[in-house]
Amino acid sequence: MKASDALAQFLIAHRIQTCFELVGGMITHLLDSFAQTGQFNIVSMHHEQSAAFAAEGVARYAKGKTIAVAMGTSGPGATNLITGIGSCWFDSVPCLFITGQVNTHELRGNRPIRQQGFQELDIVEVVHSLTKYAARVDCPEDLLPELHKALTAAFNGRQGPVLLDIPNDIQRADIPDALVEKWLNMPLLANTGTAISIDDLNTLKAVCGEAKRPLFCIGGGARWADSMDAWLLTADALGIPYVSTLMGHERVIARGQYMNMIGSYGNREANWAVQNCDLLIVLGARLDVRQTGADTKDFARKAHIVQVDIDPFQLGNRVHADLNICAATESFFREFPLHVDTFPDLDHAWLHELSMQRSDAQINEYPEWEISPSEIFKKLNNRLSCQPVDYVCDVGNHQMWAAQNLRLSQNNAVHYSGGMGAMGFALPTAIGVALQSQGRVVVITGDGSLQINIQELDTLNRLALDITIIVMNNAALGMVKNFQDMYFNGRDQSTRKGYSSPSFTNIASAYGIESRCVTNITDLDDAFSLMAGRKGPLLIEIMLEGATECRPRLAFGSKLDEQFPAITK
Repeated sequence: MKASDALAQFLIAHRIQTCFELVGGMITHLLDSFAQTGQFNIVSMHHEQSAAFAAEGVARYAKGKTIAVAMGTSGPGATNLITGIGSCWFDSVPCLFITGQVNTHELRGNRPIRQQGFQELDIVEVVHSLTKYAARVDCPEDLLPELHKALTAAFNGRQGPVLLDIPNDIQRADIPDALVEKWLNMPLLANTGTAISIDDLNTLKAVCGEAKRPLFCIGGGARWADSMDAWLLTADALGIPYVSTLMGHERVIARGQYMNMIGSYGNREANWAVQNCDLLIVLGARLDVRQTGADTKDFARKAHIVQVDIDPFQLGNRVHADLNICAATESFFREFPLHVDTFPDLDHAWLHELSMQRSDAQINEYPEWEISPSEIFKKLNNRLSCQPVDYVCDVGNHQMWAAQNLRLSQNNAVHYSGGMGAMGFALPTAIGVALQSQGRVVVITGDGSLQINIQELDTLNRLALDITIIVMNNAALGMVKNFQDMYFNGRDQSTRKGYSSPSFTNIASAYGIESRCVTNITDLDDAFSLMAGRKGPLLIEIMLEGATECRPRLAFGSKLDEQFPAITK
């Protein structure tokens, strides 16, 4: 069997049947084989970075249980995938990346030259630090074993991206049918991560038995656990409060005991909860500087800290916990069910204080603005709360506005670019999410972010997906402009000076996408009403000239509960 045909059959056998790509000479054999099966959804993008993000979107919607392929040709096609590979790596998203390569006899090998074949590039070496497994296939018989190793690595333990680099002559070579049959029937090796130990469970139970003001923190490592929502539902019923990180917020439903998101741009009540609890149990969060603030010694200043993480190297990294537990969060949720007696000394005044803190924080942080970001998301919450919808956010102030204000219901999810923080993430990722969900997706983006992968508006129009793009256009790179206001006396090089943005309403029309421009709150209601009774692409451009600040925020060096601006009572 031709090697490229064998690869296609192997992917089908493992239910990987969506491929995002930008065609190039060194992947034509693979694409032809995928197409000839009649069982692949091949989506041609306009940039390999977009193909990578779209493939990431498939896995994000499926909570890592289904993945897609992102494919690029040799040289620039391969390097254009790297930002998406990094995005998957930092946010623990499984994805298969395949790059074409020049013929094996054109490789430079160990010769001290820069390049032998046209567009030759050692992509395996380049992405080594951003993948769980990466290999070049130099022998046809190694193709399926290497693919088996790669997919096993992608799905198991702390999930992440993998890459295979396949020379052109290997793609068109023959593989013995018996060998193909062997590997088509070889199951992937299953290892979902370390289970929580009996000793850790007993220690944790004892710690909980002494707590009066407990708090759970849901991180990105917990967001896809199958048992998480039922476990949090029990926590809510028992009156046990919880917060989340940015990535944890992706799947946490806004129930009564949810105190929202912690961090530098976190909700005031969430940061107050962290700083005033006496037991903080952190589930799948790495506690980076945006979650804790710069002063790690003051983080959770009154609390006994327990950190649970699948990755042993994340434990005790920045914040030194009193108890470190290396375990998969799914194992934690299954083996540590909550009961009435889990916290026998729970102080009910603690719950009242938290409720008051949350109530006091429900203010319009932008009273002087024509259109308040918090009002935008309040209207979105009201309009879409009862509908199945996935939000996908780009990176910038708009991402933080969304994270502070989106309140998810049972039918909602939101997807953030976390560790990579990649502008240009949202539109192509939304395409992947929408293809997998076959449902409504809402993109939250800014003028700077949308311009990075704006070419995919054509892809959206071609696919006619049910995606609404909300562009919050402040005609600036607002988050960095805010840094310049704080630290450079407002000198705005490259955020205003030297920066420009177009009319996205006009651009959407040029791509054949219906659009509306919003300049006041009445326009906003009218534009949002368009989403109710229609399907298909829609772009809503909200004009926010001069809106370059996210409130509340934490200045570097400040303590977590000293966000600016302070609330005056």
